[in-house]
Amino acid sequence: MKYYQDLREFIHALEANDKLYRIDREINKDTELQPLVRWQFRGLAEKDRRAFLFANVTDSKKRKYQGSVLVSGLAGSADIYCLGVQCKPDEMIDRWKQAVDHPLEPVMVSDGPVTEEIHSGSDLLAHGGFNEFPVPISTPGFDNGPYITAGHWITKDPETGARNMGNYRGLIRGPGLSGLMIGTPQDLSQHWEKCRKMGKPLEVAVAVGAVPSVSYAACQKVPPSMDEMSLAGGLVGEPVQLVKCQTVDLEVPATSEVVFEGIIPTSYLEEEGPFGESMGVIDPRTLSPVLELTCVTHRKDPVWVSIISQVTPSESSKIKAMGMSTLLHRYLQNKGFSSVLEVALTEPLVNLRPYVVLRMKKQNRQEPWEAMHAVLDYGDRVGKFVVTVDEDVNPADPLAVIWAITHRSQPHKDTEIVGNRPFGATPIGMVVNHPTSDYDHEESSLLIDATRKADFPPLSLPKKEYMEQARA
Repeated sequence: MKYYQDLREFIHALEANDKLYRIDREINKDTELQPLVRWQFRGLAEKDRRAFLFANVTDSKKRKYQGSVLVSGLAGSADIYCLGVQCKPDEMIDRWKQAVDHPLEPVMVSDGPVTEEIHSGSDLLAHGGFNEFPVPISTPGFDNGPYITAGHWITKDPETGARNMGNYRGLIRGPGLSGLMIGTPQDLSQHWEKCRKMGKPLEVAVAVGAVPSVSYAACQKVPPSMDEMSLAGGLVGEPVQLVKCQTVDLEVPATSEVVFEGIIPTSYLEEEGPFGESMGVIDPRTLSPVLELTCVTHRKDPVWVSIISQVTPSESSKIKAMGMSTLLHRYLQNKGFSSVLEVALTEPLVNLRPYVVLRMKKQNRQEPWEAMHAVLDYGDRVGKFVVTVDEDVNPADPLAVIWAITHRSQPHKDTEIVGNRPFGATPIGMVVNHPTSDYDHEESSLLIDATRKADFPPLSLPKKEYMEQARA
């Protein structure tokens, strides 16, 4: 099956599979749009969630916008995500394995739909710059403006030329200026720091509305040596088509709906926030870089894509959940941990990867500890709590994991606290300096070996064959 040529083909596929609401009534992007979609994450079963396409978008000043807004269209549910790469849920792990083991280099093309309209030079802000597009306010009542939430920020290492793509939020500050929240450590922040030491700005391009595989790759944490564009190609077995930018030395997906080009100055920072964050609290204001716009390219009547974030369950938690466990599993296998049978990042705790469970067929007493420490080495935002369980425990079932902890571990000898960890996995880092805070300035990780340390009797369940007969 040939992969989607653009986001619009994918939208048709969503509709054909009864996974899309088309909303034609007038919707205020500042007050109504995101809250309407949020309701389906506050009560509907996941299988009943759909993407929303708003075709008649206004703002609080009654301005009408060209084009439409897609929300919950990338990862509103596992079914929507799998449709994005044209596979069944039970094939998703193999798709990510294929992507990691067999990435496909992108190919350059001379032109693409994203350049149907070009605004630069004296024409740069004639159509509104950032304000040309119906960017929603994600958390009305808290957010201080509209945020780019599905923007894939593309930069290059100024020393090596290696490309990086990541998904970050950006506060629209005005027609030609956007904020950028990247946190640390991220490849983009490292590129920025290298440019700062060189005394020059960092060139950037922000792609919105590419094919789903590009979005899925942009949202995953992979080693700096891996090009996310190649990962996206490997995910679907077709290389991503790229076109050259107009004003910066970068390449962007040719069928993107919108691309912003610009520079990120390294000589100053500005306050960014607040924003309803995916970790489940309102992220307060912090000093962050900014993007100074140099060019806008977009398709005619573009589809603006917004990821619904805030407290889990949400689209942002699902888009990270679907690939992260496979990436971490492959990492451990490459480190020699063949005894790790499965990795689970249980939802809804998956969003910043703080809770990791390893299902193992351990070879010796020490192996669970070595595997858990290897999880911490994957990245400093992974693993505030890491648990190992035996092969007879479902790592994706929180009750089963708690059962293993309570019945197969002794806290005085089967737990370890690893200090000097970053505030990456929870909101604590946001409030540690607040006058009301009783937190200190050191974060840590808790490792729990919940595997058997003796020959236990069998689980007190009927044997598998009898359960299967009864089910039939």
